Amino acid sequence: MAVVARITACTLTHTQLLDPIMSEIPGDLKFLKSHEWARAEDDGLVRVGISDHAQGQLGDLVYVELPEVGSAVKAGTGAAVVESVKAASDIYSPVSGEVVEVNELLNDKPEIINEDAFGEGWIFLVRPSDRAELDELLDANEYEELIENEDH
Repeated sequence: MAVVARITACTLTHTQLLDPIMSEIPGDLKFLKSHEWARAEDDGLVRVGISDHAQGQLGDLVYVELPEVGSAVKAGTGAAVVESVKAASDIYSPVSGEVVEVNELLNDKPEIINEDAFGEGWIFLVRPSDRAELDELLDANEYEELIENEDH
């Protein structure tokens, strides 16, 4: 008895392949072009992390160097470092201000960033000195365009 396999070809465009990923970018986030995100919290603080796209590019994270609580950060400058099996990468602060909290869970489980980049994988919390700096960041749609252009 012969076994017959039927293969159905399906052609997807680049945009169609990216759509499921892009729909996962939370609309309440702002982004630096270097792939850090900022979420304005109800209490006026700004939570910071790296995008799902960035963690995917880095691969499995093995170490996170967190900023010191109480340290000053300046928008667009290095505040933390993430290391993966592939590379080390500086994490830039999207806003200027004072670091008021860091995600201590990352000391023991840096892979939380790989598992939940936009949620439990946040890196640090800033009391911004100028909340207007958030207006200078990319919104979710602009960030999506940035990623699509990078991938071409």
